[in-house]
Amino acid sequence: MVKKANRGKVKTWWALCALVLVMIVTGCGSNNNTATTSNKASEDAAVTDQSSNEVRTVKHAMGETEIKGTPQRVVVLTNEGTEAVLALGIKPVGAVKSWTGSPWYEHIKADMEGVQELGEEGQPNLELIAGLEPDLIIANKMRHEEIYEQLKAIAPTIESETLRGDWKINFKLYAEALGKSAEADKQLAAFDTRIEDFKTKAGDKLKDTVSVVRFMGGKTRVYHADTFSGIIFDQIGITRNDMTLKSKETFVDEITKERLPEADAHRLFYFTYDTGDGKGNDTEKEWINDPLWKGLSAVKEGRVYRVDDAIWNTAGGIKAANLLLDELYTIYEVK
Repeated sequence: MVKKANRGKVKTWWALCALVLVMIVTGCGSNNNTATTSNKASEDAAVTDQSSNEVRTVKHAMGETEIKGTPQRVVVLTNEGTEAVLALGIKPVGAVKSWTGSPWYEHIKADMEGVQELGEEGQPNLELIAGLEPDLIIANKMRHEEIYEQLKAIAPTIESETLRGDWKINFKLYAEALGKSAEADKQLAAFDTRIEDFKTKAGDKLKDTVSVVRFMGGKTRVYHADTFSGIIFDQIGITRNDMTLKSKETFVDEITKERLPEADAHRLFYFTYDTGDGKGNDTEKEWINDPLWKGLSAVKEGRVYRVDDAIWNTAGGIKAANLLLDELYTIYEVK
């Protein structure tokens, strides 16, 4: 009996040793896992820090600008630049007001809530800009060449070359400055896919000639190829009327009523720029009630379309481009 008891004590002792050993091994494993997780977190943090501290040199219309990391406090001094920044998922801390709206276009109004309005695109308020302490300013040479030195003294500043021609060029530049080139490429590819879809479905309708007219306070213009809508028409392959094809001007022709017959086409699009004083709307009413306007084939046959000036002209960015394409799907009855 004594021998059996001793054997039981020995077994118990070995069981305790085994338990302690298991606990030690488990503890070591846990510590190793913790260490591995900790090391991984440290590595990830290092990568993040490296990304946030990365310095990129961006070439633009006024030279080269070094931009550190991903800008967080962005000021935008053009309407099309505002669209670009919003489309890339960044809410600016400040922006010049829209050409129409109080102070923003209707299609970006919700996204711009709380953004500091910085005055007109042609004359932004430098004091307000400085007070926002931006880490990037997006501007344009046509509008802001004379104040570039003042702007870059406030924060790193890039300026696009022009506000005419292919809107995609500026979009890519702004995306590069924001460290969002990959996202921009995705959005441009998606837009191009929509263009190809529209072209395929519209078919022979693209052969219909088109004309674009804009009413303003005291003047009327025909818009040609080197305009926001014109660039999109060209990408789609929409046929322009003889006036646009033969014009020496690639941007616009200012016309009198006597030249209205030149603006005729199978489809006629028009939009009105009114700043709130009613002058643009007055010009529109005067012209569309004129016998020369009513005598246009597009008008008589019901192929005249009043469209939004902001979407078709002044906003000038990727959001407007997609909205314009939405309207073309409807007008051309393409599904």
